[in-house]
Amino acid sequence: MIAVLSVFLGLTAAMSETQPLTTVEKVDLQRYIGVWHEVARIPTSFQRKCVSDITATYTLRDDGKIAVLNQCRKKDGSMNRAEAIARVVDKTSNAKLQVSFVSLLGMRLFWGDYWIIGLDSEYQLVVVGHPERKYAWILSRNPQLTGAEKETVLKILAEKGYDAAQFQWAGQKP
Repeated sequence: MIAVLSVFLGLTAAMSETQPLTTVEKVDLQRYIGVWHEVARIPTSFQRKCVSDITATYTLRDDGKIAVLNQCRKKDGSMNRAEAIARVVDKTSNAKLQVSFVSLLGMRLFWGDYWIIGLDSEYQLVVVGHPERKYAWILSRNPQLTGAEKETVLKILAEKGYDAAQFQWAGQKP
């Protein structure tokens, strides 16, 4: 039975990988802004120095864009900060955004996709992905997930074609 279930889940994930990534239907940006704790991610080169206490703080700006402040603790105990701007790409859903950490003479360069692919109704848990599934983050209003929240996240990842084994969970060594 376990073998059959494993094969089924594997086939489901494989089929999902070939399907275009979908987002949630609607995001209320007023409820989304605030502090989020990273509880898991697909490791990325731009976060390689981050070992713990990883947060993302989103603030709605007057121009409709979102100010982003990412912070994390490095191996030496010091804090790392990265500031960015996010813009909504799909204004119907507010679920497709792009983020830029690079500014040159006031112009934003190198926009990266930030798609909200899972979000609970209370805005306490979010799964953020990339249309090509290159990276993803699991964020929570709390630093740790409950068992039920982790099960929800694992289900979303499988449905969206992500391999949960790729994720580094908070507290794991990179």
